[in-house]
Amino acid sequence: MIVECSGEQLVLSKERAVYWRREKMLIISDLHIGKSAHFRKSGIQVPHTVGLTDLQRLTSLVKEYLTEVLLVTGDMFHNNMNSDANAFLEWRSRYPVLKVVLVKGNHDALKNEDYEALGIEVHNKELLCAPFRFIHDKPREFDSYYNITGHVHPGVVIYGRARQQLKFPCFYFAEHCLVMPAFSVFTGLKIVKPEQGDRFYAITPEKVLKV
Repeated sequence: MIVECSGEQLVLSKERAVYWRREKMLIISDLHIGKSAHFRKSGIQVPHTVGLTDLQRLTSLVKEYLTEVLLVTGDMFHNNMNSDANAFLEWRSRYPVLKVVLVKGNHDALKNEDYEALGIEVHNKELLCAPFRFIHDKPREFDSYYNITGHVHPGVVIYGRARQQLKFPCFYFAEHCLVMPAFSVFTGLKIVKPEQGDRFYAITPEKVLKV
């Protein structure tokens, strides 16, 4: 699905990512590397393949779009360095030329030297790249920049003919913000309620669908 936003063309992928053609930039949010290992450490049995599946999807996207910049709008990591984070270190070593940029989210608590070792450029609050502001959660006040955010894990409900209710992650375009879906499959959904003029694009297993 290709959409226009603030005069720019954005490609919405069913793999929960946005590709900004002009900048050759792949944009994702809420990757939550280390979340499954964090749960296992707490005694909750989560398959170790969860994090690997996310990295495999990321690999496919980087190759598909000939990505030069990978930008994560927060919560790239779920906690501290653990076995899942070490898997990302191995993944990162296969793409030494790829520029990886992180706008920190509330879960990004690695040490500065950890980010340096992973070859990640870190912005603590926001990154401005006109016409967009990349920030983890939407700001309280708005200006001329259109905000691309994450944090919420937005979802939408689609109703079937026999009163079925299907919930899907979505891209949520509001007046001042695009709220990105969580990239990781190991996340929940928050069903968002539209206001007049808002646009929703549901992410189904087959395609991105305008609601």
